[in-house]
Amino acid sequence: MEKLKVGILGATGMVGQRFATLLANHPWFEITTLAASPRSAGQTYEQAVEGRWKLDVPMPDAVKKMVVKDVSQVEDVAKDVDFVFSAVDMKKDEIRAIEEAYAKAEVPVVSNNSAHRWTPDVPMVIPEINPEHYQIIAEQKKRLGTTRGFIVVKPNCSIQSYTPALSAWKEFEPYEVIVSTYQAISGAGKNFESWPEMVGNIIPYIGGEEEKSEKEPLKVWGHIEGDHIVAAEEPKISAQCIRVPILNGHTATVFVKFRKKPSKEQLIEALRNFRGEPQELDLPMAPKQFIQYCEEDNRPQVQLDVNYDKGMGISIGRLREDSIYDWKFVGLSHNTLRGAAGGGVEAAEYLVAKGYITKK
Repeated sequence: MEKLKVGILGATGMVGQRFATLLANHPWFEITTLAASPRSAGQTYEQAVEGRWKLDVPMPDAVKKMVVKDVSQVEDVAKDVDFVFSAVDMKKDEIRAIEEAYAKAEVPVVSNNSAHRWTPDVPMVIPEINPEHYQIIAEQKKRLGTTRGFIVVKPNCSIQSYTPALSAWKEFEPYEVIVSTYQAISGAGKNFESWPEMVGNIIPYIGGEEEKSEKEPLKVWGHIEGDHIVAAEEPKISAQCIRVPILNGHTATVFVKFRKKPSKEQLIEALRNFRGEPQELDLPMAPKQFIQYCEEDNRPQVQLDVNYDKGMGISIGRLREDSIYDWKFVGLSHNTLRGAAGGGVEAAEYLVAKGYITKK
């Protein structure tokens, strides 16, 4: 197939950098445009991120000499792309406005930002769990007055470490969940060089994160009614979110109550058998096995498991009965791969496979 032309909005930030590395050799997509703030515009990508490359993999040669465009020049950026990934770093109302401007310029937007997660007709999707929410795109296009432009978002990075397990266990009716997430510094767009005070430290606060952790899974598990998505009412979730001195990988400790009383064997079998449409479609970015269950008492570990299946798989372990709740477990996901840019690329692949994104 002829590759689709892709733009990255916010290409100089950490998530934008991750998009650049994932798309450099993608079988379906070709980066044709990089866009960022006016201060980066006009420079080559190499110049624009000089001294600010935050990944542990090198900058792809294919993007080094590309001249960065001004993200606010929508028509200029839109003219050379079939769709865009958005990782812009602005205020929420500015992000909402610019993503809508691209959609109205007939450019589909696959966003890593939180700004549109609660827009009623914008689907917030983990492709293995709720791809049917993309059906709301038709209603969104009516509101925007577009024929091919629309916005989709992916949920918060930290919920990926436990939401897939709870989704696999839906038949057992989880209704109450306590979760604590231990979140890597790359989730804040930082590394240890740019955030030295995180070395040997824990910060028990991440702004807005607990609200996202409690509410976003409910939208993922929701359903479409007319022109909007209605969030599920259960399970009720109470969350604490803590920043820890890890570069990549969000770990969650989770306690669950179920209406139906599953055995440990049933729960593990449900995790291992859980597959979504990305696996059936064999999408390039999709993990072959979405969730792995680790039998060892000391797993999942960031150093051993964070890169499981291209960093796109979820690792679950330490499933055991609890003295107050029914069961407890530990989950781990890669926050900038599954949780951010990789999840965005997988979402775009799904949208292409299903005909939502096409060549102009």
